[in-house]
Amino acid sequence: MTVSQMLNSVAVLFFCVCRVSSLDTFIAAVYEHAVILPDASPMPVSPEEALAVMNRNLDLLEGAVTSASKQGAHIIVTPEDGIYGFNFTRESIYPYLEDIPDPQVNWIPCNNPDRFGRTPVQQRLSCLAKDNSIYIVANIGDKKSCNSSDPQCPLDGRYQYNTDVVFDSKGKLVARYHKQNLFLNEDQFNAPKEPEVVTFNTTFGKFGIFTCFDILFHDPAVTLVRDSRVDTILFPTAWMNVLPHLSAIEFHSAWAMGMKVNFLASNLHYPLKKMTGSGIYAPDSPRAFHYDMKTEKGKLLLAQLDSHPQPTPVVNWTSYASGVKAHSMGNQEFTGIVFFDEFSFLELKGIGGNYTVCQRDLCCHLSYKMSEKRSDEVYALGAFDGLHTVEGSYYLQICTLLKCKTTDLHTCGDSVETASTRFEMFSLSGTFGTQYVFPEVLLSEIQLAPGEFQVSSDGRLFSLKPTSGPVLTVTLFGRLYEKDSAPNALSDLTTQALRVMFIVTIPIVYSLDW
Repeated sequence: MTVSQMLNSVAVLFFCVCRVSSLDTFIAAVYEHAVILPDASPMPVSPEEALAVMNRNLDLLEGAVTSASKQGAHIIVTPEDGIYGFNFTRESIYPYLEDIPDPQVNWIPCNNPDRFGRTPVQQRLSCLAKDNSIYIVANIGDKKSCNSSDPQCPLDGRYQYNTDVVFDSKGKLVARYHKQNLFLNEDQFNAPKEPEVVTFNTTFGKFGIFTCFDILFHDPAVTLVRDSRVDTILFPTAWMNVLPHLSAIEFHSAWAMGMKVNFLASNLHYPLKKMTGSGIYAPDSPRAFHYDMKTEKGKLLLAQLDSHPQPTPVVNWTSYASGVKAHSMGNQEFTGIVFFDEFSFLELKGIGGNYTVCQRDLCCHLSYKMSEKRSDEVYALGAFDGLHTVEGSYYLQICTLLKCKTTDLHTCGDSVETASTRFEMFSLSGTFGTQYVFPEVLLSEIQLAPGEFQVSSDGRLFSLKPTSGPVLTVTLFGRLYEKDSAPNALSDLTTQALRVMFIVTIPIVYSLDW
């Protein structure tokens, strides 16, 4: 055999090995976990009592992991706060925390549990992954000691982080992410000094990870997709549904489509706090989703995804809308409040038609045809272009077709879960000042509409067929990250007043971690 023949043989062998070790598709699993909460107490419990609570939750998670593995899943995502619950102070969370090392230490806790002190939860997760040959994504608390040499060191001498961990199918710790954007009263945790962009590679694609409230901000969420070019996002969350635009399955599926990535969202199941909604989302359509406010049971979802989603055309979100000639509607506009933001609305008065409504730099255009015009239901076209400043500060541009709660126009923007009107067609567009727009279609009873709509390259969200159910909202949810600290933002005093109103009006949010 000549040297060239040997080189050709080696090249063929290398190509074959790479093909065998790289998967074109994989089976993803997410588990919506009915969390067991510890007894409410402002005082810290003993480490043994804390571990007992965590083991009760881990027992349930173990059942989901085992079941997912038997069904061929390569990776499973479990929720934020899924191992110890919520409603902690900085002091009372401490017995639940472990020291989680940097994954570069090359550590399999199942094989060497005492290497970094007392780590029973990491040991159990590692063994679960190893014994079931599956990647496991979990959310636990990390603690890191500090001292006066660090000017930012907390008074109690430690940093405490809301932390996602990933163990590979051999039980090795391969990723650790500290949550950057803490929700309202997550005072028990610290945010890292700089946003962490955490990725890891597998034979079934490149993965990135962030947590809950992070999804509404640029870092690390957008950076993971735009700069790190991950294929799939892992998303542990403790998400409370806020209609009409921020229910879990609605917004998470829209983010996957807008960012053109796979998205594995695992939510807590706690209906008392409006917490439900998990899913496995591909860029083109949801593959599996779950929403259940009626039972107290957890739910395991599995679906097949492409390891490397196919590239799709770039969307120019203002191309079509900028060419639409707006017709004057006289003085028919009215204002309505959507999640504390003042929208400009127009009532849809006919069974079909073309409408335009504008606010500041955003003009929203809608063409539609209803299956019937009911006298007991009102729909409106709304626009919002401004800084939202309640549970967080983030700049939005939103075009939305939504059902009003009643026939009173003052209820347009209120939370609505049921409707009776189906649409034969719709086409929604807007003059957005951002490339980050997330398309939402939500049907009655909080259901998605897989395969029923599409986004065109000129920025239209349009139906492919008559809707399979009555419509709650059709929305283009835009984020202008660069304007999050806009100079015309509301005063701190006004912002604090709104936050107090938010807490009083929706008290269940105050005790939760997005």
